[in-house]
Amino acid sequence: MTRPMTGGRRRVDLVLSADFLFGLSELSLADLRERRREAEQEEADLSYLRRILHGRIDIVEAELSRRDPDSGAGAVVDDLGRVLGDEQRSVHGLGRHTTVEPSRVDEHRREVEQVVADAITSDVERRSEDDLRLALIRLRQHEAEVSEVRRAVQAAMDTLSAELTSRYRTGTATIDHLLAPDLNRP
Repeated sequence: MTRPMTGGRRRVDLVLSADFLFGLSELSLADLRERRREAEQEEADLSYLRRILHGRIDIVEAELSRRDPDSGAGAVVDDLGRVLGDEQRSVHGLGRHTTVEPSRVDEHRREVEQVVADAITSDVERRSEDDLRLALIRLRQHEAEVSEVRRAVQAAMDTLSAELTSRYRTGTATIDHLLAPDLNRP
């Protein structure tokens, strides 16, 4: 699962460990940037996982809505573009600029499939309403957990960014460090 484990070896365990943000002022600029990259990569992976979960939630919700006799909606598969379209979203992300792509795409897909059997969300028309409601509960619970962990990772990113910004403001780091990669090595 997504929750960090004390002493775990996954990136999320590292980024959210108690010592990841300890002693930042003593770290070299290269080490500080590396920690920031690790946190950014984990945030990108968690964001991707959330998007997968949102898509599955949207599909199950659309099928439940379609089953309402007053909806007049057709088969979900016929309306998939609208169901999964961004214009449905009322909440948007923080607008963070990211320079990385998700790194564990297959792992995330398997994680979602473990939360709810993939057959439930890939063949919604053949599932009972009770199955769909249970799947929706599980998907929403997992999305809430992923969102909570993602917020913690973003807080770590913000702390690391603040330390970097502070170094540039005080002059302990200069733009030359960005332009000359050799200066970033300890």
